[in-house]
Amino acid sequence: MEYRPLGRTGEKIAAIGLGTWRIGGGMSPDYSHDEEAVEAIRYAIELGITHIDTAEIYGGGHSEELVGEAIKAFPREEVFISTKVWSNHLRYDEVLKACERSLKRLQTNYIDLYMIHWPSSSTPLSETMKAFEKLYKDGKIRYIGVSNFTAEELEEARSHLSTTDVMANQVEYSLYHRSIEKTLMPYCFKTGVTIIAYSPLGKGAIAREASSRSRHGELLRKIAEKYSKTPVQVALNWVIWHDQVIAIPKSIQKKHLEENARAAGWKLSEEDYRKISEAWR
Repeated sequence: MEYRPLGRTGEKIAAIGLGTWRIGGGMSPDYSHDEEAVEAIRYAIELGITHIDTAEIYGGGHSEELVGEAIKAFPREEVFISTKVWSNHLRYDEVLKACERSLKRLQTNYIDLYMIHWPSSSTPLSETMKAFEKLYKDGKIRYIGVSNFTAEELEEARSHLSTTDVMANQVEYSLYHRSIEKTLMPYCFKTGVTIIAYSPLGKGAIAREASSRSRHGELLRKIAEKYSKTPVQVALNWVIWHDQVIAIPKSIQKKHLEENARAAGWKLSEEDYRKISEAWR
């Protein structure tokens, strides 16, 4: 596995992490696949996918519980855990309470990266970031992040911090969803904020495209053959082509975890990166 710096922290995290949306349920708990989920998370970590991303809203908190159970099999410092506070818990006291609940479900005494899941129009960012900074000072969280923030919202969030900075912005990014390239990506690159790409395989669209006879599918297969990789690995490598971008595809199937893990540790040539980029415009 390839590891990349998180923001300006000096911390290095896996270029390919594991997303856990719908592991443990959607917006409410689903306990029917718990054993499989814990086994999958542990297998991912063994493959070097040591960055596990979750959120308090996933499975109504059950996703965090499954992550907490899975990471007990490893020394805590070997796993990088990121989680997110939902947009209805962004008042100062609510943030502190939400963090404590997440810590309990994760069975840990600190969270590596704590993020605002979605910006809120009803709670001032200044109030939320004050709570985040307290958690940081108290050692409950190691790094502060945001999710689904525009460049303007990210700039404002950063302006409300005095002893640390925002280190990551988790946003949707794939060949099919490239809106961040215009403004947000240049801002993050300029300020040293890591982009964490969720749904990097277009919510299954890449796999469907790769198995089709479309122009896009043929291009992915041709480039994949050149590198002795799969089309999925090519698409993931395209997402993380810039050093300040990491990806968190979700899977609980071992063969897909193995495939995802091998999407890092090599790099598309600039020519092939541009060829793919132009094809999907």
